[in-house]
Amino acid sequence: MRSGPLAAGEWVTFTDPKGRVKSILLREGGAYHTTKGGISHDDVIGQPDGTVATSVEGQQFLVLRPLLAEYTVMMRRGAAIIYPKEAARIIAGADIFPGARVLEAGVGSGALTLWVLRAIGPTGTLHSYERRAEFAEIARGNVETFLGGPHPAWQLRQQALPDGIGPEPIDRAILDMLAPWDCIDAVADRLVPGGILCVYLATTTQLGRVVETIRAHTGFTEPEATETMNRDWHVQGLAIRPSHGTSPHTGFLVMARKLAPGVQSPLRKRRPAPGAYGPDYTGPRPPGVPSAEAAQALGDD
Repeated sequence: MRSGPLAAGEWVTFTDPKGRVKSILLREGGAYHTTKGGISHDDVIGQPDGTVATSVEGQQFLVLRPLLAEYTVMMRRGAAIIYPKEAARIIAGADIFPGARVLEAGVGSGALTLWVLRAIGPTGTLHSYERRAEFAEIARGNVETFLGGPHPAWQLRQQALPDGIGPEPIDRAILDMLAPWDCIDAVADRLVPGGILCVYLATTTQLGRVVETIRAHTGFTEPEATETMNRDWHVQGLAIRPSHGTSPHTGFLVMARKLAPGVQSPLRKRRPAPGAYGPDYTGPRPPGVPSAEAAQALGDD
């Protein structure tokens, strides 16, 4: 994030007295037009962060550089983003630390990329894979606009996993893609023992297949599946209540840790629910679960 006076070429937010926010790209000679008159960009450029700008009709607007959580929501998109509530959970749950070597597959618009780069710092390495050229360019532009230039720890590759995966060992892997189960084996080969695999998923169908694929691999700990929800509150005098607005479902997260070479995850002692792997189930089966044929035979008895 930039510091110092506000400059042409960077994004800022204008907030009116009702709390409505508008994101503006500052440019010399530009103007922000409102129902209460215009505001010249030149009156804002050179001012400190957190200044107040006044329109020609006297309406005041608070002008601030956007926080990373705000920027990722308002920036240009080529693909759907990972929202701040999941990004925070990924950074904390996957324990992404300064100097970490991280693999990210499915860059999209670069929202999670910015969070990871902030966490690993200049001494880490982020290997980002994006198969679509237009998404890669949008992500690069969004990242460099927010940071004010390239980040020394970022390596963006226009390649698809698992075929294009590099040979580098990694501490953390984050998959945000249509069929992440196809990449579990390749990623497991690169993760160091104790490393963390994190998968972002949009649907329950994807969730089930990823969890069962990780279990069937046997080289990971039992996967943890979560969903993150936020609840805003209205606080004014004695009027304290949940906000009318909601933060609905945006995605699921699955996390698991890589085991040492040659070590297999112990069999679960808790038995699956009856019918969980019945005759109609066609996905991957963890160790100890009967095959489809055996399940069919049991169902016929």
